[in-house]
Amino acid sequence: MKSGTIKSVIDVNWFMVAPGIWGMRDAFVNVYFIHNAVDKKWVLVDAGLKRSAAKIKELAEYLFWPESTPAAIILTHGHFDHVGSVLELAREWEVPVFAHLMELPYLSGLSSYPPPDPWAGGGLMTVMSPVFPKGPINISEHLQILPDDGSLPYLPDWKYIHTPGHSPGHISLFRRRDRVLLAGDAFVTTRQESVWSVMMQTKKITGPPRYFTSDWKAAAKSVKTLAALEPDIVATGHGQPMKGEGMRKMLHNLANNFNEIAVPMHGRYTRQAALADEGGVTYVPKPVSKVAPGVAVVAGVAVLALTAWYVYSSRKASSI
Repeated sequence: MKSGTIKSVIDVNWFMVAPGIWGMRDAFVNVYFIHNAVDKKWVLVDAGLKRSAAKIKELAEYLFWPESTPAAIILTHGHFDHVGSVLELAREWEVPVFAHLMELPYLSGLSSYPPPDPWAGGGLMTVMSPVFPKGPINISEHLQILPDDGSLPYLPDWKYIHTPGHSPGHISLFRRRDRVLLAGDAFVTTRQESVWSVMMQTKKITGPPRYFTSDWKAAAKSVKTLAALEPDIVATGHGQPMKGEGMRKMLHNLANNFNEIAVPMHGRYTRQAALADEGGVTYVPKPVSKVAPGVAVVAGVAVLALTAWYVYSSRKASSI
């Protein structure tokens, strides 16, 4: 570890998940750093928002110097808040980016994701969702497909599990020896639809973010698969890490009552899922209703409020 810390990063944005695993909160989304102590290599899991590359590189230098370049970047999925800095980082580091086969269309310029669902309910983040980017991006020059056998490059202690629903090629990562689960957005540990919960990082195991989840039956099956692993620690794409028996009870409650807890009553994808194949989206159900004029206004105000909060938080952090 390099001597001399970057105080704003160390004090504000990063946290330890388990031995050899660190996370960094990037506004309202998390990225993760996993170290392979045997081979002295590390990988980055997800790449946060745009303009976050500098923060990611700073923390990587602090944690892993002089080996501050990862062996690879692994993506849980390709939504905008998980891939914002991936192209910049992959180019600068000259490393491969691994993703599931079913996620490739959204990372190689072939297909946009299904439209976000502002009628899924739960809070202002959902209302704001129509203004969120839905892709695609094109990182073809760096992109590689994850192996079919569930193994993860450079991480022999880990396996990945295909957990579709939130996106067609979504994956979660699991370390067997201490039952650490990086679940991406298959489920999350805060109510991501609510701006207040996002700001306060209220701990609560909930379903995948409603506004971007386009196949609820697949999402329910994925949560059951992850709950069956009986994880001891979970760290997700949004929210703080959680652990222990209390966490497992909440996770099993979500798995057993997924429709009541997670699925929106009147969302666009509640009764019909969007369909996709290896080339991208093939079918999108009709919207529940046309967006009322007031929704756009509320969304704009909410975006400005969230942006102001993010700028304030960043400035406050840099002044510490």
